[in-house]
Amino acid sequence: MAYFKTTVPQLLRPAEGILQHPSIAIALPGKEYSTSLWDWDTLWTARGLFRYANLTSNSALHTQIVEHSQGSLLNFLDHQTADGRLPILLTTTDADPLGAVIKDDAARNQAKPIFAQLALLIADNASNVAWLAPHFDKLLHFYQSWMRKNLTPLGLFVWGNDIAIGDDNDPTTFGRPPFSSANILLNCFFYSEFRAAAELAQRLHRSADADSLSRQASSLGAAIQKHCWDSRDHFFYTVDVQCVDRRAELIPKISRGMAMSWSSLPLRIQMFTGFLPMTFGLATPQQARQMIETNYKRDDRFSAASGIRSLSRLESMYSLDFSSNPSNWLGPTWILVNFLVWKGFKNYGFQQEADELAAKTLRLLSDDIATSGSMNEYYHPDTGAPLSHKGFMDWNLLVLEMI
Repeated sequence: MAYFKTTVPQLLRPAEGILQHPSIAIALPGKEYSTSLWDWDTLWTARGLFRYANLTSNSALHTQIVEHSQGSLLNFLDHQTADGRLPILLTTTDADPLGAVIKDDAARNQAKPIFAQLALLIADNASNVAWLAPHFDKLLHFYQSWMRKNLTPLGLFVWGNDIAIGDDNDPTTFGRPPFSSANILLNCFFYSEFRAAAELAQRLHRSADADSLSRQASSLGAAIQKHCWDSRDHFFYTVDVQCVDRRAELIPKISRGMAMSWSSLPLRIQMFTGFLPMTFGLATPQQARQMIETNYKRDDRFSAASGIRSLSRLESMYSLDFSSNPSNWLGPTWILVNFLVWKGFKNYGFQQEADELAAKTLRLLSDDIATSGSMNEYYHPDTGAPLSHKGFMDWNLLVLEMI
């Protein structure tokens, strides 16, 4: 808390350049990422900042965080394209450094589905949703841009490519063919996004939109259950959606015989993302119990001294090397991963596991501050050694929800 007292105010930056509204930084001034505005990082940082202001009963800071969170959202919406796409990243001089919103090019990933979740966070903390009314249609336009080319007939969303997918080098998406990966992270976040947007629509007295968004959330949740749950491994997987029967094209004169009865294939690579249906309340109680018993408590494939391994230790791709592009999610511990899994444990009543994970997270960050005077982006899961980007704040602030 002493560390946050001096660093938190430094994350609130004024309007500058093309960022015409005050916004939230995810790293300390002068450090990597400090001049950037990223999509989902903004959600996590804002969430941590609100938690800090509430814990310290700092009403003046709370008001500032509301203003800067709203500004961050509006900065993104200011740069929405005519077809609804939103950039992943903004800087003070460039509205789209990653080339994410080239018109109608769905093969280029656009922003992650987090903006309604950010807006709902702000609305809850401001006790006011009226500020969003002039901008709500932009959110709906954003979802439509995703659904045009990234929603499959299975009812699951796919990434267009593997750039800036959040968990950057997740082997179920990184290096795989375009539009092939119905990533479980993407789909769980879209489920949460539709639910948040439905709640916002209800508060804005847009009942038809609220009903439509609720139906979309329900349909997506059912698709995740149908295609991503693996009853053999008791785990949720990203699925490959390239399953296409091409016999009519390749052997048109031969009787086709037995029908191709499957439309997706599980990519049985165990990322932390398999726990996300617990985070967002999509898993059944039985599935949650099976997941934890089989894949968490049985061995150390995910459980480590520093918290959660981002990739199971049993996977051949497991690696703790440093990488900044893409960032390494092949085993290192990320505070965001610890938080998301912790939240899932809490949701389903696994209090002992949640408390143990919270204690590991608090100890990890406290030791880093004591040793290096700062926090870092990700860590060695067994030794706790920092592996990347000193001065990183972002989702590390979520430890405050775990206290």
